Amino acid sequence: MNEKTSRALVQMLIVSLMPVATAWAGPVNVNTADAAAIAKELDGIGPAKAQAIVEYRQKNGPFRAAEDLLKVEGIGEKVLEQNRGNIRVDKAGGAPAASTAAKPATKPSQKASDSR
Repeated sequence: MNEKTSRALVQMLIVSLMPVATAWAGPVNVNTADAAAIAKELDGIGPAKAQAIVEYRQKNGPFRAAEDLLKVEGIGEKVLEQNRGNIRVDKAGGAPAASTAAKPATKPSQKASDSR
């Protein structure tokens, strides 16, 4: 295979993968993101639904779980399941993640002291 053919194949590969790369959604914290970020990162969520998510959050407080998005008008099971891996509900600063990580670390040490 000559250099010109190799270059053409590499270019075709790059061009063929571009639509896939742009279609991937990324994780988004629905408790801190604005409507534009939510619409950009979650599949099946356009500007109107993203704004509804922000308004629901402002009126009712932060989401505690991804399933809470089902309370927002226009968000159904299909959209939730499609985006479950990209929905984050951490508070600013990641406080819930730190508190849940501390609980399992405490319990094993208590069990170890009980068994002595």
